[in-house]
Amino acid sequence: MESVQSIKQRFELIGNDVKLNRAIEKAIQVAPTDISVLVTGESGVGKESIPKIIHSLSHRKHAKYIAVNCGAIPEGTIDSELFGHEKGAFTGATQTRSGYFEVADGGTIFLDEVGELPLTTQVRLLRVLENGEFLKVGSSQVQKTDVRIVAATNINMFEAIKKEKFREDLYYRLSTVEIHIPPLRERREDIHLLFRKFASDFGQKYKMPTIRLEDDAVHLLLKYHWPGNIRQLRNIAEQISVLEENRTISAATLNSYLPDAAGSNLPAVVGQPKKESDFSNEREILYKVLFDMKSDLNDLKKLTLELLKDNDTSKVQKENENLIRKIYGNHDEEEDIDLEENVATEVLGLPEPVMEATTSSGVVLQPQEDRYHFAEEIQEEETLSLQEKEIELIKKSLERNRGKRKAAAAELGISERTLYRKIKQYDL
Repeated sequence: MESVQSIKQRFELIGNDVKLNRAIEKAIQVAPTDISVLVTGESGVGKESIPKIIHSLSHRKHAKYIAVNCGAIPEGTIDSELFGHEKGAFTGATQTRSGYFEVADGGTIFLDEVGELPLTTQVRLLRVLENGEFLKVGSSQVQKTDVRIVAATNINMFEAIKKEKFREDLYYRLSTVEIHIPPLRERREDIHLLFRKFASDFGQKYKMPTIRLEDDAVHLLLKYHWPGNIRQLRNIAEQISVLEENRTISAATLNSYLPDAAGSNLPAVVGQPKKESDFSNEREILYKVLFDMKSDLNDLKKLTLELLKDNDTSKVQKENENLIRKIYGNHDEEEDIDLEENVATEVLGLPEPVMEATTSSGVVLQPQEDRYHFAEEIQEEETLSLQEKEIELIKKSLERNRGKRKAAAAELGISERTLYRKIKQYDL
């Protein structure tokens, strides 16, 4: 068994951090087996090195090694890429194609960003992990494959499982052994070492003297939180190597290359789940409210039409008031719903009424031209008589309650303020 130090030299891994060494040790130990491995860690920490170590130390080292970025393949074609397809399976499938699992038979497949796989593809992958079987797209013939799977992800898998974006059974299949790569901010003693290695490499690559950091620049380098991890550190080293004429770099110069350097003293927030788009959530809620409202209004229209056919206007008013309360909830007196307008516009689906004339007895409303297919079923005299029926109901209720508006309003199912307004409107 090779040592951690020899593996570091062989794969050019820089650093002496205890967590990094432990991750390499795990990779060396599991390499001779066929155990599935899940590599976790933030973006830019170098997760792609672990599957290479595992493959090179396994009995599959002479077979194929294929790295697949699952997040870079469109959802509609990923099944074809991984498992292949038959000729004519879909538009554009002009010939039979072998997928990665068929090509890499006997070797190793590295599934990077495995958390981005669609749920349908996750089901296919689970079958491969369980019994080594898969189906090409458009085929009914089961094929066998002997492939070692090493996966990697930078997302919180338990959060993805909770949100039903990743199958729990697939997670436990992939993570038989889990290897975690620490972020750069947890490897402070390795930051300057890595920077010097990158600076030396770029100096040779671009045939110019190697840059060197002053003490205050080293202090700033170690203090920065490095959200992009090793990838960001490498890019900064390359930029400075190419752009700076002075090969001795001060803290002020380094600071100009560090994005959000002013906030570098703040503690880094690690492991928090990403929030869903507020706009997306509000849109979904709005869609649900509109759908429910449409359904309630359809019920209200249907009931009103049926009751109008029976010419039972008192029952119409009572049922409409109950349904309107169900739809709009309990409103205060300022927000009372005018039953006339609801019946004429929302319930019956008629256009807004136009004022024709105003007299001492009230407003006479003349409906606009009927634009709705069900308007023919409603007799004009029935629609126009709603006002007369309402006046009659109010009069009878006031008589029964000896002119007491509060009791009459309670009997009619409307507020006292609305009743007072209608008494004034109809000059009762």
